Amino acid sequence: MTSRTSGAAEGAPLDRGLGALTQPQGGTTFTVWAPDAKRVRVRLYEPERDVELEPAEHGHHTAFAPEVGSGTRYMVLLDDGPPLPDPASRCQPQGIWGPSEVVARAFPWTDQAWRGRRLEELVFYEVHVGTCTTAGTFDGLIQRLDALVDLGVTALQLMPVAQFPGARNWGYDGVFPWAAQNTYGGPDGLRRLVDAAHARGLAVFLDVVYNHLGPEGNVLGRFGPYFTDRYRTPWGDALNFDGAHSDEVRRYFIESALWWLGDCHLDGLRLDAVHAILDRSARPFLQELAERVHALGQESGRTLHVVAESDANDPTLVEAPRLGGYGLDAQWSDDLHHSVHALLTGEESGYYEDFGGIEQLERALRTGYSYTGQRSPHRGRRHGRVPRSVAPSRFVVYGQNHDQVGNRARGERLIHLTDLEGVKLAAATILLSPFLPLLFMGEEWGETHPFPYFIDHSDPALVEAVREGRAREFAGFRWAGEIPDPAAPATFESARIVPERAQDEPHRTLLTLYRTLLALRSARWNSGARADAEPPDVARIGADTIALRHRSGRRPTLLLLHFGREAAAVPVTVPDGTWRRRLDTAAERWRGPGSRAPERLEGEMHVDLRRRSAVLYIEEDS
Repeated sequence: MTSRTSGAAEGAPLDRGLGALTQPQGGTTFTVWAPDAKRVRVRLYEPERDVELEPAEHGHHTAFAPEVGSGTRYMVLLDDGPPLPDPASRCQPQGIWGPSEVVARAFPWTDQAWRGRRLEELVFYEVHVGTCTTAGTFDGLIQRLDALVDLGVTALQLMPVAQFPGARNWGYDGVFPWAAQNTYGGPDGLRRLVDAAHARGLAVFLDVVYNHLGPEGNVLGRFGPYFTDRYRTPWGDALNFDGAHSDEVRRYFIESALWWLGDCHLDGLRLDAVHAILDRSARPFLQELAERVHALGQESGRTLHVVAESDANDPTLVEAPRLGGYGLDAQWSDDLHHSVHALLTGEESGYYEDFGGIEQLERALRTGYSYTGQRSPHRGRRHGRVPRSVAPSRFVVYGQNHDQVGNRARGERLIHLTDLEGVKLAAATILLSPFLPLLFMGEEWGETHPFPYFIDHSDPALVEAVREGRAREFAGFRWAGEIPDPAAPATFESARIVPERAQDEPHRTLLTLYRTLLALRSARWNSGARADAEPPDVARIGADTIALRHRSGRRPTLLLLHFGREAAAVPVTVPDGTWRRRLDTAAERWRGPGSRAPERLEGEMHVDLRRRSAVLYIEEDS
């Protein structure tokens, strides 16, 4: 049975966002973008019946169904084609091939007083929902929130949760950019997690993929010109952000972002690999997205953030639009990770070819980038630009993350690649830097389970293509050993972290060190530091040591980072006053060989530094 429904209900204005939107007065509005379709229907189930959608502007089709409420399952029919899931589905309860489900916009929130976190307060904790807990669900993750607060984290960052094939995936193969993964608990499970996080003072960020869609279950191309053949990405067809019909494609992804931030109350988005968002328009998609997100924040009285991942070393992303920038809030900086990693591990293959010297670390700590226009041996050309007038709080840095761990052949963590002294030095470098730090789940106690790449595709040919592609990708790094089969359930299980490990040594001591470092960082911000504070003075002392002088806050600090494989005595000059040693990662307390650094500094002195150690001094109150 096919029914025609009205475009309005008793004269009340309807919210005509894409997909299926429940209305305050009851019923649901369906809106589908299909510019080439002559006829568009929504097939409802239990009982089965069709709703005819009426043509609207710019290729949209819409109708109001007064009898349809949340929980109703449906699919979309284009002309005489087969039933398809809704491209703007908020829920796929039976996976990528099943029907979509109408999701209520209303939710019993308890976070009405929550206003978000300021940028400079953010300490990110990146998790993969499926492997962060035994349950592998949003509700299971709620049980970990108190531990994160105790650690000193202020923002939970979720790897992508948009619906992907099967139950095991990193999330970057998502094909429904609005639908929270069914095996994680769907949209309501996500909203329960966000509500619980806000009750504990934690912001929640979501990694979203707006540069491509996964290869299995992607229906967007059947509905309209979402993709373009003018560009290519490393993962397949590029999205159409600047060609004919690109206004509608932009609307689709911007409304996706507003769904996550508005209806799911998330505090920010991490945009995956924006260097693969290819767009030559005068008003780039990224700028438009940032403007819309910030406008939503103004309207809702909440602080919302947009953070980009990019390997281009281009500060345009975070520069203000009045200066020709896109106005995003922050961006990931791989250079600091690569500098620290290469110094500690000695690796020099692949992109690590560009690193391994103390000078790259010095530049990264000074500006956020190691390469600001210098020639990159790995790329065979000049790379990057100086980020002038960009505050340190515009950069997110890390010693480990899903990419830098998981995109190794066997997913080894840093604790597998260097000694305990190196792990502690990396932690101090990242957490006491002027930038926004990010931890990868389990890093704080030295988790020894790897984080390899895993998938759950149903197409054997696609699975084999993934295996071959990973092997090709790793060839340039010359990593020895067998690559775990990404399709094997055992590979997925091997990535599950074990929080109970933190009860044993040296994991317990490492966890205490991370708490201490984050408490020191928090004290600096709470003592008066601002997001626009001047960056620290960064200087190289000798061959292997970097000194960072922070003036932000009431009590200035001096951080000495010694990456040498041998102990060293370095000359240090401090301003008038007495500086007290607050931390030395070489101390016996931290299972080190014992500190040799003086308890106090005055004027000109030499500081004895153990191999691979970090020493922090704080100016005492007058």
